[in-house]
Amino acid sequence: MSVSSDVEIKITLPDGSERVYAAGTTGADIAASIGKGLAKAALAIRVNDVPLDLSTSIDADASVAVVTRDSAEGLTMLRHSGAHIMADAVKRMRPDAKLWKGPAVDDERYGFYYDIDFGDKPITDDDLPKIEKLMAEIVAEDSPFERVVVDKPEALRIARDLEDDYKIPILERTPDDDEISFYKHGGFTDLCRGPHIPSSGKLGDGFAVLSIAGAYLGDDASNKMLTRIYGHAFATKKAMEAHKNRLAEATKRDHRRIGKELDLFSTMGEFGAGLVLWHPKGGFIRHKIEEFWRAQHLDGGYDIVYSPHVAKADLWQTSGHLDFYAESMYSGMDIDGQQYLLKPMNCPFHVMMFKDRRRSYRELPFRWAELGTVYRYEGAGMLHGLMRVRGFTQDDAHIFCTPSQLDDEIARVLDFVLDMLRAFGFEDFDLELSTRPEKAVGDVAIWDTATAALRKALDASGIAYDVDEGGGAFYGPKIDVKIRDSIGRMWQCSTIQCDFNLPDRFDLSFIGDDGGTHRPIMIHRALLGSLERFFGILIENYSGCFPLWLAPVQAVVLSVGERHADAASATVRELREAGHRVELDTSSEKVGAKIRNHLWQSKIQLVAVIGDSELESGKLAVRHRKDGDLGALSPAELSSDISRRVRERT
Repeated sequence: MSVSSDVEIKITLPDGSERVYAAGTTGADIAASIGKGLAKAALAIRVNDVPLDLSTSIDADASVAVVTRDSAEGLTMLRHSGAHIMADAVKRMRPDAKLWKGPAVDDERYGFYYDIDFGDKPITDDDLPKIEKLMAEIVAEDSPFERVVVDKPEALRIARDLEDDYKIPILERTPDDDEISFYKHGGFTDLCRGPHIPSSGKLGDGFAVLSIAGAYLGDDASNKMLTRIYGHAFATKKAMEAHKNRLAEATKRDHRRIGKELDLFSTMGEFGAGLVLWHPKGGFIRHKIEEFWRAQHLDGGYDIVYSPHVAKADLWQTSGHLDFYAESMYSGMDIDGQQYLLKPMNCPFHVMMFKDRRRSYRELPFRWAELGTVYRYEGAGMLHGLMRVRGFTQDDAHIFCTPSQLDDEIARVLDFVLDMLRAFGFEDFDLELSTRPEKAVGDVAIWDTATAALRKALDASGIAYDVDEGGGAFYGPKIDVKIRDSIGRMWQCSTIQCDFNLPDRFDLSFIGDDGGTHRPIMIHRALLGSLERFFGILIENYSGCFPLWLAPVQAVVLSVGERHADAASATVRELREAGHRVELDTSSEKVGAKIRNHLWQSKIQLVAVIGDSELESGKLAVRHRKDGDLGALSPAELSSDISRRVRERT
């Protein structure tokens, strides 16, 4: 123990056990008293569920949990401290650099970043290894992270001494009675709430400086462009190296690069950042996705609806979007003296359809689905190919039901979600149930009914799930579904949300079997998320090689020489008449080069070759991109094979 006191305090550990310590005991003391392994792995503590530095003294009875470097919370702290250490390295290399902010982030690629103003001498990719080398030196110094709490005048003095031009306005806006803290390690000081790891040495060797990008100050395009340096940190070097390998594979699969190579899509750029142009081949894949989506919904008891792209501001006022979502909406337009706004969501339109006439319990449930294009503002620095855009088509549906129908409807929706995702080849899911937050609308009894319905459906699915207590939206509980792609990344796609807010705001009602008026429950449901983002996920999951049921080109027929061209043309006609999407290649290029080009550059799954022997036998030499040589097949046999693969969606 590093303290001695006559006053004793009782510490309750996560397993429910209790221990007695002297008042003033630190988190480090508690970890050491439990075991050497825990003391070595400890980074911070939670005291009564509040994260604090490991060096924090505890002066009263409390519940305490030790945060270790291999836990999710520990990794976040490693990454936040990694951002400080990276900023320290940058300042050692470029003392004139001005720091803005450096948070840990929840991103598949990066664990932290720091936005920095380098003035008229920007850094380049060549500087990143130098920064990483300096970080290693700072880690080797093993300087303690120290928290310094000051009042506002002292904080401003420190910031001015440090020439922290971007931090000074933050401090000037800070209320006079707010607690302000800085963190120091070695000769580096930064404004920060914390907590942090005990010392720079605790970062270990599992870190890397990965890339640079531009980022507007405060993510506001009207502000100055800063340099964002991205890094990552893991508990071990081995985990960091594995992540680098995943990044390398992800780079090869980047949907922006593949989309350009295969001529699938582009964005409007200077004529409309974040707005997507679907090229013919990408448009065809979207058509097949939509065709499948509509067929599945009609078979599943849904009705297809459509809604306009704009509405009067009054609609968005009633729905609450102007109160809670205005920052993500675009400026209004004047139409006949009235303000109209582009829709950020489809929900209020479906509500208005319900409200169009009197409804009876005998009609419910209504299941209304729409592929509705919506428009949401994203900062220029946040736009990313198809993954973060400003205009996208939401795979949307809303179900209006009675409380007694809720169990069945939630179960149907979850089954539908999983079946749809499996159709695209996804089998590994992470599910999460989010429950009632402290501030919520709707009766507690209705919340309990809705949450029980969600939990019952999750239990019936047989898939393990997590519970985010208090993490639901203010208007209802929800289920979120993440999918794991072919290289192990998780993507949030589907969500199922119960809503008690919009039915109240729009005074929705139906006539019950008792003749009285009752409030319906509204279920918001997205299966694929947005078509743009889901298409981007598919490009990367398939690495651009789409399964035959989606592929714009299912096969290519190649002629070896000039004398084989007529037979190749006839084969293409036959396969097209059978309903297959087949192209012809009678170019003079060598057949080996043509095969490689179509299978590996154009990412077409099937190539059929006609040479002398095929001309004589009436068959085709068929090669599959993954399965290799399929042998000699007649056009009819190839047609049957394509149909089977389409039918099985392999």
